[in-house]
Amino acid sequence: MLGVEDLARSKKFYGEGLGCVADQDYPNFVRFDLGDGSSSLAIYEREAAAQDAGVSSEGSGYRGVSFHYIVESRETVDELVAQAAAAGGAVVKKPEASQWGGYFGYFSDPDGYLWKVASTS
Repeated sequence: MLGVEDLARSKKFYGEGLGCVADQDYPNFVRFDLGDGSSSLAIYEREAAAQDAGVSSEGSGYRGVSFHYIVESRETVDELVAQAAAAGGAVVKKPEASQWGGYFGYFSDPDGYLWKVASTS
């Protein structure tokens, strides 16, 4: 669950902007169905994770958590990062090839939560 500043703005960002379907919509709470797939939890050293995103590990740069969206292709990475920016998010790190052979970029939602979009191809 994300604590957001403006529920209507975030609902619009995730719903209309990123195409997530609201499966529960209450005055103070909205839950989105993120589609097929599964969720996972990763642990990563804070400094290393902040460096990966290209932001500071202190203050508002890196909040100690990022969400990862794994996709099938580089083109999909580019599309999702552009879609997030068009919906009111910000491109934090432009998609690029990585040293581990994948391709990834970061965007933030309107509240500054980081999302890493990555492809292993």
